[in-house]
Amino acid sequence: MLYLSTLLVALFITLSLIPILRTAAIRANVVDVPDSRKVHDHPIPRIGGMAIAVGVMVPVLLWAPLDAFGKSLIGGAAVIVVFGALDDLFDLHFSLKFLGQISAALIVLVFGGLQFHHLGMIRPQEILLHNWFAFPLALFMIVGVTNAINMSDGLDGLAGGVVLFSFLCIGLIAFENSRYFTLMVVVAAAGAVLGFLRFNTYPAVIFMGDTGSQLLGFLAVCLSIRVAQNSPAINPALPLLVLGVPVLDTLTVMTKRILNGTSPFKADRNHLHHKLMRIGLFHSEAVLAIYLLQGLLVATVFVLRFNNAWVLLSTWLLYWIVIVGGLRVVERSGWTMPRFGWLVGVKAWLRRLREEQFGLRVAFPVVQWLTPALLILSSLLSGTVPRYFGIFSLFMAAVLMASLLGGRKWAPTVLRLSMYLLIPFMMFQCAPCIESELPPHARRIYNLAFGVLTLFTVLTLRFTRRSAVRLTPTDFLLVFVALIAPSLMGTGIRDMHIGFIATRVIVLLFSYDVVIGELRGKLTRQAVLAAVALGVIFVRAVF
Repeated sequence: MLYLSTLLVALFITLSLIPILRTAAIRANVVDVPDSRKVHDHPIPRIGGMAIAVGVMVPVLLWAPLDAFGKSLIGGAAVIVVFGALDDLFDLHFSLKFLGQISAALIVLVFGGLQFHHLGMIRPQEILLHNWFAFPLALFMIVGVTNAINMSDGLDGLAGGVVLFSFLCIGLIAFENSRYFTLMVVVAAAGAVLGFLRFNTYPAVIFMGDTGSQLLGFLAVCLSIRVAQNSPAINPALPLLVLGVPVLDTLTVMTKRILNGTSPFKADRNHLHHKLMRIGLFHSEAVLAIYLLQGLLVATVFVLRFNNAWVLLSTWLLYWIVIVGGLRVVERSGWTMPRFGWLVGVKAWLRRLREEQFGLRVAFPVVQWLTPALLILSSLLSGTVPRYFGIFSLFMAAVLMASLLGGRKWAPTVLRLSMYLLIPFMMFQCAPCIESELPPHARRIYNLAFGVLTLFTVLTLRFTRRSAVRLTPTDFLLVFVALIAPSLMGTGIRDMHIGFIATRVIVLLFSYDVVIGELRGKLTRQAVLAAVALGVIFVRAVF
């Protein structure tokens, strides 16, 4: 429950801060202005990294056991955030960026004792590396990966989603080896990234800026080195490979710049996402393609984590050759992504259905009533609820009611925040009761209700003209996290039907997004029913 609480607190803080910071950034003109190498066409606030930083640090400082490494990691992260914020405000010269990154790395290396002790099969493990080699190697790795993540942040949702895969892999390995501080930071970072991505998915309303991209890269590389070097059975190449796609992309781009006689730090349009869009992929398609590439590489690394380092490095090199070589061949041939003619007819048919408001007349009423009904039923089935979460649920119910009385301006935001916190917690809490205490016929009816809700939610998404909800690459990440994250939360949860739990979480979150988008502020009934569910959670926690 501590890790689930960490995830939810980080998520809540990030979701809450971003609207406030976005408004402040617009007023202060802290925006990313489009130019010839960027893909957005209007200024967008670039202060989301501050929300990520606060979302990560608060639960870590509250609950994580801080040893020398933990304190130095937080200190280094603070330096990264300060220099990143200055860069977002004043566009620092790259030499000053390096100063901040090197300073942060030195804090972790000198005071936290982080460095490479061995190189696995590349060099026998019983032979430790000398400090004169291990220290600069770790320094180079930290600074290099921090910059790689920073340079990969070129499309909406790209950097956050790619790093999220890396955090999940690091978290699984940390859990296997009882590295609880590493696991705590990973879970907090995952929660903060998920909260940020709800505002950063194409078309984004906020960017993470250098503050966010450098912080995520710094945390990912430091934690991966820590977990690999403190677990002798783990391949020491893990820090390089777990962040494979950004590292590959950065190496490729910088090598090409050097060969062309230009500065390796000069920005251009030769990154992987630029190439994918040049061959005809749309913005969201390019992001999803890179998610798939990163997910495949991270999964391969996790499977081969105990293998010979040469096997893993060879796999990584082959992966690099296939991606870079394949894209080079495609670009030279002039091939572009085909858009099949039959899709035009399908889109025309769907457009007619939207114009007839099929979604509003048939599908949406089912979604509107079934979603809160399942929410309240699930809250009644919840098992033992921690007292602190019950009190927090009562607080959220009061805030939700206050948002209705205060002109309803904040009701959609508060309702969405409440659901992002309540639904994951509640689904995991009620799972034991559903699987072991409900009669088989009642369990089948309960699961069937989720199937019906899924069907009519999809119909609403497809056929209504008014819904503000759309399926995005971030939803792909949400599915992936919902399926993988339970592995980090203990044997009791892993032994349950994880697929059913994850599906219920996803269906309810999507359905509430559809309801909020369709009702356009007329949320009195939905807010009251959500407050009832929150009240039930409070009663179960107290009594």
